[in-house]
Amino acid sequence: MTLRTPRFIQTRERDSHGERDAAIAGLLAQPARALPKYFYDRLGSHLFDAITELPEYYPTRTEAAIFAEHGAEMARCIGAGATLIDLGAGSCEKAARLMPLLEPRRYIAVDISADYLHDALRELQRDNPALDIVGVGMDFSQSPALPAGLLADSPGRPAFFYPGSSIGNFTPAEAAAFLSGVRAQATGGGLLIGVDLVKPIDILEAAYDDAIGVTAAFNLNLLRHLNRIVGSDFDPKQWRHVALFDSTESRIEMHLEARTELLVRWPGGERRFRAGERMHTENSYKYTAASFAELLQRSGFRTSRRWLAPQEWFAVFWAEA
Repeated sequence: MTLRTPRFIQTRERDSHGERDAAIAGLLAQPARALPKYFYDRLGSHLFDAITELPEYYPTRTEAAIFAEHGAEMARCIGAGATLIDLGAGSCEKAARLMPLLEPRRYIAVDISADYLHDALRELQRDNPALDIVGVGMDFSQSPALPAGLLADSPGRPAFFYPGSSIGNFTPAEAAAFLSGVRAQATGGGLLIGVDLVKPIDILEAAYDDAIGVTAAFNLNLLRHLNRIVGSDFDPKQWRHVALFDSTESRIEMHLEARTELLVRWPGGERRFRAGERMHTENSYKYTAASFAELLQRSGFRTSRRWLAPQEWFAVFWAEA
């Protein structure tokens, strides 16, 4: 058996001028906004892992049940020996559970939180000593395009993996553009993707506002991350977490709401917030199975298979490129 160590490619420049300028533009917008990618510093990644263990947060366990029941069929669709590209890999646990079925020849893990990804890949390599593992530290929220040449020498056909319904963080138009970008790289392979579906509002809102406040801590930690990027002086104690479902847009919205009137400063600028004023931090769009299948088709995928959870709470699609 050939023993390997993970390779790592860093494409994301930390705290670059462009990133700082973009973050400041969001703070000065009306209403203020921050991109969901700012959730995922090292602490934020650990907090999200904790969220997935909460009783209110149904997506992770519901998706896991679909994989457990239908994983063998998914593996037949994908075929053994593929290159598995895990978008937003995080702890790599979801891909790791599927690897005995998928038997990939190469695993490419992509995540914005490079430090967290390093730790996860070292552990994964110990459990899979012969697997060719590549980590890519990059912000793929603007484009899923992988570093040049990474797929050109990859063994097996490309199988992109995007679980957890993270596609819901994009507007439908953004999702179509993102999926088209995946399709352009997946020729001969496809995309295995998890999608959260429309369901009763009380269940949706509880999933994003749990009783013990882990999701609130996750949202508030974004302010600490902004402080590092922008040099701002946000105090998380001055803000509270808000989650609500917008039925017109079919999306969960997360916000941070100022508890009192306050002034946030950073080098070269400032922003005053009124008491009760909100900063928009995340959308999570919810689809029907039919509407998401249509979105895949519009994005250039030829055919798709889908597996549904009971009550159609969640779906996993395999879309052929």
